[in-house]
Amino acid sequence: MKLVFKHSRRARARTRTRSASMTLFALSVMGICLSPAPASATPLLGSDLASFTVLGGATVTNVPTSSIVGNVGVWSSGGANAITGFNSSPGVAVSDPQVTGGTVQAGTMTGSPNAMTAQQQLITAITNLGSLGPGTLEPADLAGLTLLPGVYTVPAGTTNLSGTLTLDGNGNANAAWVFQMPSTLITSPDSVVTVVNTGAGAGVYWNVGSSATIGTSTTFAGNILALDSITMNTSATDFCGRALAESGAVTLQQNSLSGTCSGLAAGSGGLSAGLSGGLDVASSGLVSLLPYASVPEPSTLSLLMIGLILVGFAARTRKQKPEAT
Repeated sequence: MKLVFKHSRRARARTRTRSASMTLFALSVMGICLSPAPASATPLLGSDLASFTVLGGATVTNVPTSSIVGNVGVWSSGGANAITGFNSSPGVAVSDPQVTGGTVQAGTMTGSPNAMTAQQQLITAITNLGSLGPGTLEPADLAGLTLLPGVYTVPAGTTNLSGTLTLDGNGNANAAWVFQMPSTLITSPDSVVTVVNTGAGAGVYWNVGSSATIGTSTTFAGNILALDSITMNTSATDFCGRALAESGAVTLQQNSLSGTCSGLAAGSGGLSAGLSGGLDVASSGLVSLLPYASVPEPSTLSLLMIGLILVGFAARTRKQKPEAT
């Protein structure tokens, strides 16, 4: 009887060990399944596209003197005629006194970054923005609103901004705002977009279904990605953002645009203290808005099911006790 008892006790110990091992393995599998995919942190704008502050699908027209921080370019068959108001040469990246931290490219194909690759990445970025869905429906005129990070749909109107819109990051340095504009984006003269309580990882994106018109002396913030054209009226500024047109023209009239937001003093250009050069390429803030960021891939789902089965089997084995003879 003593030998049988010792054997039974050793059997129970082995059973507990196997059960604990299987549970640990199953939980490890589940941990891998539920961990965020590294690819989900990929910036929305590709590297070539992010280097362009002004990108036209057909032409870029400028009434000097503008001030652009970043590349200016067009990828079209127009060659040098596709860009006016800046120094340009077909197939060659050239400098211009109105452009700092970048060059002017008219149909440039070689090297990186280049306008052709940037246009391809623009199409991808617009598609990805559209995949975020409509989010929260807002009135056509955003004036007077304070909006936390999120996805918003703004219907067409005679104006989409007649006063001041405040974007409050609520202390999140990686805050992100996406505005789905099914038709047009229009701002009234002297309107303002101000961004507060965020940091260098922030991102603001205006996904425009047709054309954007930024009114005279508007102080704007964010990246405008338009399916058709973008017009910046006289003295309109976008201190932290870009004008990126997929198929149409970008028209500038003595404007200031900075894609990198570098060198901006706190409070300048409608940006309040707490924003230290962001809004260009969103990082983790935008990832949290992506609906597919939390949906496992098919292979991940399979591993998850295996983990759940193993946990259940381990729990069942733990309940069973070896019988004594």
